[in-house]
Amino acid sequence: MDNLEQLAIAARQALAAAQDITALEELRVQYLGKKGNFTELLKGLGQLPPEQRPAAGAEINKVKELLQAEITARRETLEGAAVTARLAAETIDVTLPGRGQQLGGLHPINQTIERISSFFESIGFDTVEGPEIETDYYNFEALNIPAHHPARAMHDTFYVSNNQVLRTHTSPVQVRVMENREPPLKIICPGRVYRCDSDLTHSPMFHQVEGLLISEHATFAELRGVIQEFLQVFFERDSEVRFRPSYFPFTEPSAEVDIQCVICGGSGCRVCKQTGWLEVLGCGMVHPRVLELSKIDGERFRGFAFGFGVERLAMLRYGVNDLRLFFENDLRFLAQFH
Repeated sequence: MDNLEQLAIAARQALAAAQDITALEELRVQYLGKKGNFTELLKGLGQLPPEQRPAAGAEINKVKELLQAEITARRETLEGAAVTARLAAETIDVTLPGRGQQLGGLHPINQTIERISSFFESIGFDTVEGPEIETDYYNFEALNIPAHHPARAMHDTFYVSNNQVLRTHTSPVQVRVMENREPPLKIICPGRVYRCDSDLTHSPMFHQVEGLLISEHATFAELRGVIQEFLQVFFERDSEVRFRPSYFPFTEPSAEVDIQCVICGGSGCRVCKQTGWLEVLGCGMVHPRVLELSKIDGERFRGFAFGFGVERLAMLRYGVNDLRLFFENDLRFLAQFH
């Protein structure tokens, strides 16, 4: 019984020193658990004379109950202190200024596409979209691109399967429209396209807008007028425009279009490689073979087509010198276009 008094004193001192619930639970197990100190005392009652066992057992249980009550009280105190500390840590100072809401904005590429689309829609063109995974037929064959053409090589085109590719231009949308609508047609086809290329001015994924007009009286002069008017409206300046003969399998005759450098005004700079001119798009009269493959009467109808890269126009309009800035999601860069 001398051990009982010493044990009770040690237990109360340990309880008073416990600073958290974890330490308190360890003490409860140490003293009152199935293998605790008080349980060991009860097991030792068998060593006492029979007449002393009831009184000793009652005394041990009394001390256990008192200790259990003290543990419960200490637990409530520690839990209350923990709640108070948490509330103090999570207190919100309502006198502090609030965090202002920052408004987002359209990505500069989306802004450019909308700017392009709004011009062409204002002169009667419809906006049409199509699948980004295309068959070999729509992406190449229907556009008069022969099997031996370099554009069909695997080092330039992403092949999904032997007969499917990630479209390399939005021209397949034009073919689908020609197959399913009766001319006359006036459409533009904006969308994502894919090519195996990546550097300061090229990306494996980029955006194009291609246009098509089919009518009984379409001429190259009309094409020239549409392109010149678009470039003046887009860049908001009367820059000189020149058409250079070129070659595309799906147009004949074909031309590449240059504008006077919007950076230096034609005097020559690093951007235009000291030439004073910047290439911005390709165009031409729709090849008779393309009309034939789309079941359009080439004797009655003719047309012209054009296409340009959205990123290139955006870079020139906003003075961006690295294409990758458009896709790095740097808010400091994007905030300039809100």
